[in-house]
Amino acid sequence: MTKRDLVVKIANETGFIQADVAEVVQQTLDYIADELASGANIELRNFGVFEIKIRKSRKGRNPKQPKNEVVIPERAVVKFRAGKELKERVEKLKSSQVK
Repeated sequence: MTKRDLVVKIANETGFIQADVAEVVQQTLDYIADELASGANIELRNFGVFEIKIRKSRKGRNPKQPKNEVVIPERAVVKFRAGKELKERVEKLKSSQVK
């Protein structure tokens, strides 16, 4: 599902204009991104938690030149932990249903 698909689906179910729905969806995503960029976690009850984790620096190798070690610097990454209800709904899926 794309952002556009989400907007169309919400607009059809609510009767709101797609442009208004698109603006709300985009503003929501912008607020989430702003909070994560400031180092804060986002908790959406019954859905999950977006949190910032720091990945330690480590040594890596270039597959084309395996003899050369490369230092991969420490960096911040976004992690997502599914909430209880989301986990339960996803666990009910069968492998044939996954796209």
